Amino acid sequence: MQKGSLKHPFYYGWIIVAIVFFTLLVSAAIGSVPSVLMLSLENEFGWDRSAISGAVSIRILLYGLMGPFSAALMARYGTRKIMVFAIILLIASISLTPLITQIWQFVLLWGIVVGLCTGALANVLGVSVANRWFVKHKGLVIGLLTASAATGQLLFLPLIAKITSEIGWRYSIFSVVALLALLLPVVAIWMRNHPYDVGIAPLGETELAKPVPFAGNLFLTPILALVSASKSGTFWLLAGTFFLCGFSTNGLIGTHLIPACGDFQIPIVIAAGLLSLMGLFDLVGTTMSGWLTDRFDSRWLLLWYYGLRGLSLIFLPYALGAGYTQLLIFSVFYGLDWIATVPPTAKLTSDAFGKEKAGMVFGWIVVAHQAGASLAAYGAGILRDLLGNYTVPFVVAGFLCLFASIMSLRIRRVSKAAI
Repeated sequence: MQKGSLKHPFYYGWIIVAIVFFTLLVSAAIGSVPSVLMLSLENEFGWDRSAISGAVSIRILLYGLMGPFSAALMARYGTRKIMVFAIILLIASISLTPLITQIWQFVLLWGIVVGLCTGALANVLGVSVANRWFVKHKGLVIGLLTASAATGQLLFLPLIAKITSEIGWRYSIFSVVALLALLLPVVAIWMRNHPYDVGIAPLGETELAKPVPFAGNLFLTPILALVSASKSGTFWLLAGTFFLCGFSTNGLIGTHLIPACGDFQIPIVIAAGLLSLMGLFDLVGTTMSGWLTDRFDSRWLLLWYYGLRGLSLIFLPYALGAGYTQLLIFSVFYGLDWIATVPPTAKLTSDAFGKEKAGMVFGWIVVAHQAGASLAAYGAGILRDLLGNYTVPFVVAGFLCLFASIMSLRIRRVSKAAI
């Protein structure tokens, strides 16, 4: 044990997992806020749904684009410093939200600033932590951290919706700021960058080794990683399926399910409850997906996940008009599959490109995910304004998921590829 290391009765990496879980949980709560506020902002300011969706689309896209560069920043300056900096910026920007009066202000705060900061506190963070701290149970850890996004919805969406409906949307903003204020000291005090910092090896290994120093340009290195990875067909298949994953999850359902329920006079609190129910079942589904990823072929897992998600989305327009029982059925089946695709996708990325490059390469695959989500968030808002309902975007997303399930089997089964 090196001098100054921390002694704990169990592996310190599990404390890191708990901190990152809570961080991703709060980040997910922040990401869900615009969908709850959409109807309130429409009513108070008269903004079009497509305009509000445009701001959400920008946030989603920047959330993804920040991933590879966030991985590089964390490698250079340390995970803890980047997390603390992002949380402070979020507190400052979100605190200004109750003062907005123009759509450009909403775009600036929630499209650009929140997009970049939550992008630093995203799936890339979870994958990077899992790769650094765990060899054993890595798939389970990725699944657990990925599921934290669903848990954020589970815990906070109904609360945010209730606050918004009873005392106003500005007070829901204050509750988000309070969450961030609680998170900040936890990260600042207990977060660590690498197992070596506390004098231990990654779980599953016995050798204590210093982290490899980051070498290269902070902005050029992620670009070079993309150029290198893009020579592999595996990269494009992973990015393509993840594009359709984003198109069918946070971009579409995460952004538009509550407004879609509003079109059928379903109260906002009940609609938020449906999303939180999805979060409950996704917590189970994605954690289980991580366990399965440690044991079965990830390509076949993706085939099942995308196929079942596609069928549930095709069922959704019927469920919206049929009543609460059908919506409950949709919420359960869709929720089990919400982001269960992340652990097998991350595992395939690590296998194909190696542990050292996996963070940045997976960051670019997440960019594809968020590009799909961004397109769905904006496009569904436009189609809703043109057609008066969400049937077309929901059904189209369902058939695209069925196509993604076929694409998954085209991914080559490799142990590691030199790129």
